[in-house]
Amino acid sequence: MSYDSTTIAQRLDLIRQHIPAHVQLIAVSKQVSVPRIQAAYEAGIRDFAENRLQEAIPKQEQLKDLKDICWHFIGHLQTNKAKKAIEHFDWIHSVDSLKIAQRLNRLAAESSLSPQVCLQVKILPDPNKYGWQDQELLADLSKLEECEALKIKGLMTILPLGLSSKQSLLAFEKTHDLARRITKQSTLNLNQLSMGMSGDYPLAIQAGATMVRLGRVIFGERDSRC
Repeated sequence: MSYDSTTIAQRLDLIRQHIPAHVQLIAVSKQVSVPRIQAAYEAGIRDFAENRLQEAIPKQEQLKDLKDICWHFIGHLQTNKAKKAIEHFDWIHSVDSLKIAQRLNRLAAESSLSPQVCLQVKILPDPNKYGWQDQELLADLSKLEECEALKIKGLMTILPLGLSSKQSLLAFEKTHDLARRITKQSTLNLNQLSMGMSGDYPLAIQAGATMVRLGRVIFGERDSRC
C-alpha cells in the first residue's frame, strides 16, 4: 500500500503507533479542506492547528457543529489580530515576543477569554523564524510574570531546515532544558513542550515533547487553494 493510496484514518493509525499516550497529537490543517479535516475528526482527532486567521475562521464556522474541537494557532501573530486570535482559538503556540504577550494579556484581562499559550523560542539562529532567543527570554521573565491574565503553559519551537538528526535532537533537548530552567527560577510553570513536526516528531518525543504538530504525514500534500 503506497502512501498516496492510504486514507487519513490509516495514516493516523500508523502515526499513533509511534506517539506515547501522554503526547498530544495536533493535526496541522492549514491548506487542508474541510472534508479532509472532517475525515481526521472521524478518525479521532480533536486538536487542529491553523497558522492564518483569514483561512481558519471560515473553516471554524463550517465546523461549528463539532463542539469538541480544540483549535490551536501556530502562525506568527500580529498585535492588530490578537483580539481575533483569542476569540477563535483555545491555544496560541506562537507567542513570539514580549509585545504580543502583553497585548494578549491586556485583552484577556478585559474579557472572559483567555487561551492557553506557549512562548515561541528560536533555540538556534534562524532568520526565517520568529521567537525569543534563550537569553532574551530569560531577560523578559519578570515582565512575563506580570502577565497574570495570560495562561502561559510552555514553550514552542520550530527548528531550522537542514539539520541532522543529532542536531535536531540536541535542539529539542535544549528547549526542554530551557523550560525546566524557567520553571525553576520563575513563577511560570512551563510543563508543555510544543515541538516536533512531520519530519522530526520522533526526535522531539525522545527529547520530552508533550505536543507534536503534524500536517503532511496525516493529510498528504496541501491544497494551496484553501
